[in-house]
Amino acid sequence: MTHPQAADKSWIESTIHSFWASPENSLHNEAAEPAWEKPLVGYACGDDPLFSQLKEDIGPFYWTPLEAFRQGHPDIQVEASQLTVISYILPQTEATRLEQRLATAVPAERWARSRFYGEHFNCALRLHLAEQLTHAGYPAVAPERLNDFAYQKSERFGIASNWSERHTAWIAGHGTFGLSDGLITPVGKAVRFGSVVAKIDLAATPRPYAGHQDWCLWYAKGTCGACMRRCPVDAITEEGHDKTACSQYIRKVTAPYVREHYGTGDTPCGLCQVKIPCEAKIPL
Repeated sequence: MTHPQAADKSWIESTIHSFWASPENSLHNEAAEPAWEKPLVGYACGDDPLFSQLKEDIGPFYWTPLEAFRQGHPDIQVEASQLTVISYILPQTEATRLEQRLATAVPAERWARSRFYGEHFNCALRLHLAEQLTHAGYPAVAPERLNDFAYQKSERFGIASNWSERHTAWIAGHGTFGLSDGLITPVGKAVRFGSVVAKIDLAATPRPYAGHQDWCLWYAKGTCGACMRRCPVDAITEEGHDKTACSQYIRKVTAPYVREHYGTGDTPCGLCQVKIPCEAKIPL
């Protein structure tokens, strides 16, 4: 295939940053504040064995990059080694983090808006990047936006989806997991993620860690536990994250609260992502 546009990492990151700088990136409040600070971008090889390991651990419903790509482009012959997974981080703004630190039982308004309007932007960014790559001659899909994306039950881990943005970010060198299951990145845990799988040859981002929990103070040194104290329903303990208790609190308490008080939808909480040592940095 002849590519009309030479899409390298610089082009991809420029495409992401240009969309981030657009009016789409908004909390839709009176001040028209941006929902996210400048994105960070990482890359993983489509045949990285960690993707197959995830499928084995989570369940047969979990997609590898190749399976996700084939859903979006069933007529294209491709091998996993020909694919690159592009993963990006959307950091919460300082204003959102400062307001969220004051919250103790339900999310602050900016946080709720970032979960609702900010995630609408994230969905648009996923599709925009996939479309731009495809138009440039590099077929791409946004796995989280595929029609069959859904939440299911993993026998081992409980609630799980076909594609995990956090686990993809871990494989792409963005960070490691904390006690609360959040991913600790160079800009901390108060972030969201997105990703695209494309038929393009790009070098993977080196992972500056060995284990999947290396940057968490609790796992690295046996100290901290701040996220445990931030959870209003004790869904984070020394044993880890109780996803069922967390989900029930969000659906029964925080989601109805933000609909009534802020006029937003979705399922926000995020109390465990701020007022902790890993809120906006690697704590080690």
